[in-house]
Order: sequence, then C-alpha cells, then structure tokens
Amino acid sequence: MATLTIRNVDETVKRRLQVRAALNGRSMEAELREMASGLVEIGPFALLPEEDLGSAIHRRFAALGGVELEIPPRQSSTHLETEGRKRDAAEK
Repeated sequence: MATLTIRNVDETVKRRLQVRAALNGRSMEAELREMASGLVEIGPFALLPEEDLGSAIHRRFAALGGVELEIPPRQSSTHLETEGRKRDAAEK
C-alpha cells in the first residue's frame, strides 16, 4: 500500500476532519482513506465494473466526436521486400 503525506492543512479543516472521523467511529487516517476511496469511485474518471481502460477513455471523450482515419490496403510482406529491393537497386 502507498503512503501519502498531506502538509499545510488548514487548522479548521483538521478540526472538522477530527469531528467527522469521531462521528463515524474512525481515526482521522481511516476517515481520509474512506473519503479518498469514495471520491475516486464516483468521480468522472471512475471505471465502470466491467469496463477496461480503453473503454473508459472512449466514454470520457465520446462527446467530443471522433476521427475517421483512412486505413490503407494491406500488402503482403513479399511485395514490400520486392519493392524495397527495387528501390535499393535504383539508388546504387
């Protein structure tokens, strides 16, 4: 597990966190862990249960529209080797 350190927290924020943690029967550390976990699970970057990263990225940017790319026709590797030899011979 990772360890995070938060510096320069306003005293009022710290006191409110202490109260919130006490009301929930947790330490401040446990309360912050719970809060952070909840935020990343519901935020705009949260993955759906059956969703992989590529699908999540697609979903995130789908509203912006897509780009249609022209896919060139495939050529066999022997065709490419022949073309390369012809080019090499012409350069000599």
